[in-house]
Amino acid sequence: MLQWVHERARASKAHAVLIATDDERIAKTAQSFGAAVVMTAASHATGTDRIAEVSRTLQWDPDEIVVNLQGDEPLMPPMLIDQVAEVLELHAGAAMATLAAPILSLEEFFDPNAVKVVADSEGRAIYFSRAPIPWDRDGAASGPASQRSFSGARKHLGLYAYRVGALQKLATLAPTQLERTEKLEQLRALENGFEIRLVDAAERPGQDVNTPEDLERVMSQLTTK
Repeated sequence: MLQWVHERARASKAHAVLIATDDERIAKTAQSFGAAVVMTAASHATGTDRIAEVSRTLQWDPDEIVVNLQGDEPLMPPMLIDQVAEVLELHAGAAMATLAAPILSLEEFFDPNAVKVVADSEGRAIYFSRAPIPWDRDGAASGPASQRSFSGARKHLGLYAYRVGALQKLATLAPTQLERTEKLEQLRALENGFEIRLVDAAERPGQDVNTPEDLERVMSQLTTK
């Protein structure tokens, strides 16, 4: 799976592709297929913190843009890696950019592994949640289980672009209450006033991997290609 993710990243317009890890097993696997690896501390609670360490180690310029592609996204289209970086380039005042896609079913709407996001009229993220948002009050007259409406709901795609300076500042901040409650690191940015730009993905990505069942489905797709 790691090699598939690496190949997706290499197919984008990124100037360099690195695998950041604290695990020697992952490092050896990555090096076996020719990937560049940066070892990091094992104490990082989030990918944001890990990438911030890499940016300091490699002394990246504060204005550089770095994209965090998580290792559980073997079906991520390379064009989305380019898209999220381009969104951040277009909005000089933003610290981060990320992507979303329409929610397609009630099952996805209620799935806590499918993170939902809402934004303002200018495309600035307002909130991310594992809960079903926005909630149609009139669509659930008999209580939550009776909800049949998910119109306008958007799923957050776990793909981020950061300005290096903002990334390093964010990593110095303590986890916030909302971040700890929802287990969503991007809430630390919102609670501290960072602007996150959000757009709909130009193409819907394939299945990410959150559970063993997801892994089986993804591997089935990869091995039949």
